[in-house]
Amino acid sequence: MAGTLTVWKFPTASGADTAVATLEDLQKHRLITVHDAAVVSWPADAKKPKTRQLHSLAGAGALGGAFWGLLFGFVFFVPLIGAAVGAGIGAVTGALTDVGIDDDFIDGLKEKITPGTSALFVLTSDATLDRVHEEFHGQSLELITTNLSHDEEARLRDVFSE
Repeated sequence: MAGTLTVWKFPTASGADTAVATLEDLQKHRLITVHDAAVVSWPADAKKPKTRQLHSLAGAGALGGAFWGLLFGFVFFVPLIGAAVGAGIGAVTGALTDVGIDDDFIDGLKEKITPGTSALFVLTSDATLDRVHEEFHGQSLELITTNLSHDEEARLRDVFSE
């Protein structure tokens, strides 16, 4: 899987939805390529968050519904059903580790994505960072995690910090 997996947190339950519209616009103008994406929205009064894969951005998606289902199952204790249960779960969790999704990643998400917040999970490539930053200007967001190298992550954080 080529690309950058990033997770952005928003201080409101609807913030990630606003960001999706921005991301769609950036993709339309070829300033970023979205391979797959999902949104977690957690209303303040809900026991668990709502999750959805963004087919409008990525079609079938490079990672697929099973990936998002497993990831969100680990993070938010959403019950898992189907092929991932049982003997196959070791292989799937191994694949998660291969793309930088380990216990620290999961724990970081659990700590940051809480009732009243939302998050955008996105697998991208070919981003024109300066233009992406311009389009997100004024939206309150925090980079939770990425699989970029430390230098690449530092550049991304620099571009988005004001």
